[in-house]
Amino acid sequence: MQHDFWHNRWQTQQIGFHLSEVNPLLLDYFATLSLTAGQRVFIPLCGKTLDIHWLLAQNFQVVGAELSQLAVDALFAELGLVPDIIQAGELRHYQAANIDIFQGDLFALDQATLGKVDAIYDRAALIALPPEIRNRYSRHLAKITATAPQLLISFHYDQSLVQGPPFNVNASELTALYGGNYRITLLAENNLPTGLKRQYPAQEKVWLLTPLE
Repeated sequence: MQHDFWHNRWQTQQIGFHLSEVNPLLLDYFATLSLTAGQRVFIPLCGKTLDIHWLLAQNFQVVGAELSQLAVDALFAELGLVPDIIQAGELRHYQAANIDIFQGDLFALDQATLGKVDAIYDRAALIALPPEIRNRYSRHLAKITATAPQLLISFHYDQSLVQGPPFNVNASELTALYGGNYRITLLAENNLPTGLKRQYPAQEKVWLLTPLE
């Protein structure tokens, strides 16, 4: 999972992917998951996203996975919470009221350790992974969450113009990755006003992945 790359990004604070506000797309489309207060939302590669603050304020439980200890420490500091920290196999488990964060390699997280998940919110995980890892990631995610429904955000642009992350993930690839387990519905597509990295034309798309019967 390019551990050195992401550790370096957090150490040097090259975290342009971290939004300074709750993601408007979460506010607009989270209700499509049809959850009720108290249910548990999994955020893979969560960083210190402010989306977690919003979900907790709406009385959801949050569970996240994040490689960087710097990101996890910053998240709890910004939440004003002092977590209990225990070792969970290869992972460090940070726990406080209504929130569990597993720090370490996402692929070391199994279903028993993760616990029950009612939905997945993937804003920045799939698009952070290079093509050779995305298939493994999608299969692992379905396995550890028992194919929980997903709200997924992707970027679409000409990958030949600029190297990711974030990476271009188009509709056909989404179908190849998730079509065997999910019905895939496009909820919205918006042009990025300033372009990707303030330079390249790009679209942001919102998808609802509903488990097949």
